[in-house]
Amino acid sequence: MSASETRRRLINPPDTRAVYDTLHFSQATRVGDLIWVSGQVGVELATMTAVEGMDAQARLAFDHVRAVLDTAGATLADIVELTTFHTDLRGDIEVFSRVKDEYLPDRYPSWTAVGVTQLALPELLVEIRVVAHAGSGRGEA
Repeated sequence: MSASETRRRLINPPDTRAVYDTLHFSQATRVGDLIWVSGQVGVELATMTAVEGMDAQARLAFDHVRAVLDTAGATLADIVELTTFHTDLRGDIEVFSRVKDEYLPDRYPSWTAVGVTQLALPELLVEIRVVAHAGSGRGEA
């Protein structure tokens, strides 16, 4: 691998620029074909307000993951590790799992679900963090 292929690249879709400027973190970092996506939540980027309910928050968080991966040159199928943080893990896992399976219908990645007492905003129910390997989602399961 050449030096340019292993250079760290910050991944920030255009609509996340305010997050980068204000909170000082990238939505993802790519080195070679590996992509580490920062925790994504169910917040409308235009207003920075959380949507209501686990179903809506999980869908919006996965939509954000998809957008970040797209900007990085990858897809949801390229996810190799999924880590989720839940403020009510036992109460919300059934709804979350149903949404997760819509976004990741096969080639299931490694997954760790963690119960936490709080997330960045009090109304947040879930945060999704992934590691992806660009191009690995093609082919046989």
